[in-house]
Amino acid sequence: MSSILVSESDDPALFLRAIGHIARSKGMSQIAEKTGLGRESLYKALDEKAHPRFETIFKVLNAMGIQMTLDPKMRLRKRSKQTELCVAEKRALYRV
Repeated sequence: MSSILVSESDDPALFLRAIGHIARSKGMSQIAEKTGLGRESLYKALDEKAHPRFETIFKVLNAMGIQMTLDPKMRLRKRSKQTELCVAEKRALYRV
């Protein structure tokens, strides 16, 4: 199983380019037949400069057997500022 993380770039054109690349590798005629959309319409919809409807993208993904999973982005916690210890406090920490 392979996955692509095109969503990390925040570039919808990259997402469309990835879907279009996969669709062309599987055969646009086959995808068109499964979706009920015209082959030329698919080429136009999957162009980087296009703004296809979600319904179209959803049909294409389903026709290609691709399952889309949405996961929350991982957020890194900011470190809290550490206060500087005075010399006496540092010595106290290291005493056994």
